[in-house]
Amino acid sequence: MSDTPTRDDDQTLPTDGSSVEQSPSDAPARGYTDEQKYRIFNKEFMPHIDSMYNFAFRLTTDEDDANDLVQDTYLKAFRFISSFEQGTNAKAWLFRILKNSFINDYRKKSKEPAKVDYQDVETTYNSEDAETEHTVDLRAESVSDLIGDEVATALNSLPVDFRTVIILCDIEGFTYEEMAKILDIPIGTVRSRLHRARNLLKEKLRDYASSMGYKEETDE
Repeated sequence: MSDTPTRDDDQTLPTDGSSVEQSPSDAPARGYTDEQKYRIFNKEFMPHIDSMYNFAFRLTTDEDDANDLVQDTYLKAFRFISSFEQGTNAKAWLFRILKNSFINDYRKKSKEPAKVDYQDVETTYNSEDAETEHTVDLRAESVSDLIGDEVATALNSLPVDFRTVIILCDIEGFTYEEMAKILDIPIGTVRSRLHRARNLLKEKLRDYASSMGYKEETDE
């Protein structure tokens, strides 16, 4: 892999937690010394490597591709470390880089369609009130303990854009605002996409969840 960033890298990499949508070329260089760069890398970036691998694996569904994606992400993170502000959300910064690397490189190689047609989804669900009242929240009750083979299979079977919002929100715990910055979409779209993704997952998990004692709410 070349050490020279491509134009796509410059356009998509985040700068810091408060202005993650800027490109590094627009961000002020912070003039870190080599010692400071390595300290930031080890203290703020490396603690998230397990979460990064889990995210990469759920995006690629392949161990080798996941490892390559994580390695590529950390190489880019170090290359652009001068545009990272110490003390901001390093995890969100890294996830944004990984997501963009996946879109720019690995997703092109995937057999999975690159985009999902959201026209029907956004028309139906793009509402501030269409939150998650009747959908499965993987953080709620005992559902967070069910990330076994059945749940992983159901999650991996979702279109990648729906799978991503569930991973970011229900597994990694990002806020809607953080997710909007990571994914480069409005918060309203985050809400509607997550609502639809949870319903899709719920349909796939209906039988399994029932066997684990989860009872679906029904209208009377």
